[in-house]
Amino acid sequence: MKAIVILMDTLNRQLLEMYDPASWVRTPNLSRLAEKCAVFDQHWSGSLPCMPARRDMFTGRLGFLERGWGGLEPFDVTLPQVLKRHRIFSHIVTDHYHYFKTGGENYCQAFSSWDLHRGQESDPWVSRVRDPASLQEPHYGRVEPQYEKNRAAFRREEDYPGPRTMSAACCWLEDNKEAESFFLMVEAFDPHEPFDCPQHYLAMYGDDYTGPRMEWPKYSRVSEPPEAIEHLRKRYAANLTMIDHWLGKLLDTMDHNGLWDDTLLIMTTDHGFLLGEHDWTGKNIMHVYNEIAHLPLMVHVPGTAVAGTRISAITQNIDIMPTILDYFGIDIPPSTRGKSWLPLLDGTAQKLRDCALYGMFGMTVNITDGAYTYLRAPVREDNVPCYAYTAMPTTFGSFLGASVPEQIETGRFLSYTAFPVYRIPVSQAGVPFKMAQHGQRSLLYSMEADYRQAAPVEDEGLIRSYTELLIRAMELEQAPEEQYERLGLKPGNR
Repeated sequence: MKAIVILMDTLNRQLLEMYDPASWVRTPNLSRLAEKCAVFDQHWSGSLPCMPARRDMFTGRLGFLERGWGGLEPFDVTLPQVLKRHRIFSHIVTDHYHYFKTGGENYCQAFSSWDLHRGQESDPWVSRVRDPASLQEPHYGRVEPQYEKNRAAFRREEDYPGPRTMSAACCWLEDNKEAESFFLMVEAFDPHEPFDCPQHYLAMYGDDYTGPRMEWPKYSRVSEPPEAIEHLRKRYAANLTMIDHWLGKLLDTMDHNGLWDDTLLIMTTDHGFLLGEHDWTGKNIMHVYNEIAHLPLMVHVPGTAVAGTRISAITQNIDIMPTILDYFGIDIPPSTRGKSWLPLLDGTAQKLRDCALYGMFGMTVNITDGAYTYLRAPVREDNVPCYAYTAMPTTFGSFLGASVPEQIETGRFLSYTAFPVYRIPVSQAGVPFKMAQHGQRSLLYSMEADYRQAAPVEDEGLIRSYTELLIRAMELEQAPEEQYERLGLKPGNR
């Protein structure tokens, strides 16, 4: 028995043919894969963005109510660790360099082996003291010195990190096709920004833009002219079409070696991305709209008739770990909150949960039951009180609490582990909380009548109902008490 997870970062569900047959974006190999899979229609994110999402996947539980970006914790029970205890070899091939940046500790190291392909985004790979002249070119959005150095090494399509990652996965499968069992995780950073690829992919979309460079958008309100945003959307599409082409080589390897007959395959993403929708580009600093939180998911199960079926049950990426363990016949650890998808796929279950809880640490806490989405905002501009709980006080390229060491406490604050952790304040009274300033309003949307989330529902009865649903979901996830207070869900409301 074998299992493969394919993770494409920043993959926008609404642009894929299996979710929108009229999509203008060319992804023939994702469509080819969908033909072999069950396609899930109500798959949702959990913790956002990149590393928090991966902690969810590796541990099978939501982490965004306790902390944000960071490494795996010493008390986390992870998928690679459990597989290793049961003598199942695991390997990850990735170009997601955040695994090897401060705040990405302990993820790849848990696998039996790992393979990193350098050069994405601001990966400190190509070493040149002087900045490239291209930094002086007119541009919208971002242009970063390190990526300008890295991209100088991409002389052929095969040199780009995404194609190298997919090629390495193909080689690994060829080398290990005779193994009785393994778990392979294939992570492509593409189509994450910057949206960079050979020109012939952009030409496929008839791009005739002649303005300043626009390939790495800021996370901000749209301020660029419409033609620049249209160019950005085409660059995203071109980048996606490139990685789709190289995914096709992985599917060819599966075909050639008959791996579909004994291999579970899961394909999904960590989150989506705004390309001008809601007058935003990016993620993280605005509401977690459906374009960001509603994810694609396809699952192939060997020896079953799931190919071509649709699954309408609500699922999340915390379910990846228990699904793989269930497939291998391994008991699911009691710390895991996710559920195996196998009962949905064999028809013995119609649903796993009533709702999906998701969000980014310190910002809105969001819930959907498939009928409505409710985005609950902090009630104070300073977002007080809000604490991060961790035994690994690192975050995106830095350390948590370094500016307020006198306010840090330690103790056994998490109910599901006896491991002592730091409790670190991430908000200060009277100081506007930067990451939550754009989401100060709670919003309720109808999924059926207003999927694009243009007109919030102003129904007090419905809002009360979804507030109660949110509270129950947070209680099930053992949310820290102050999370209720910062969202205006005080004991009287509970």
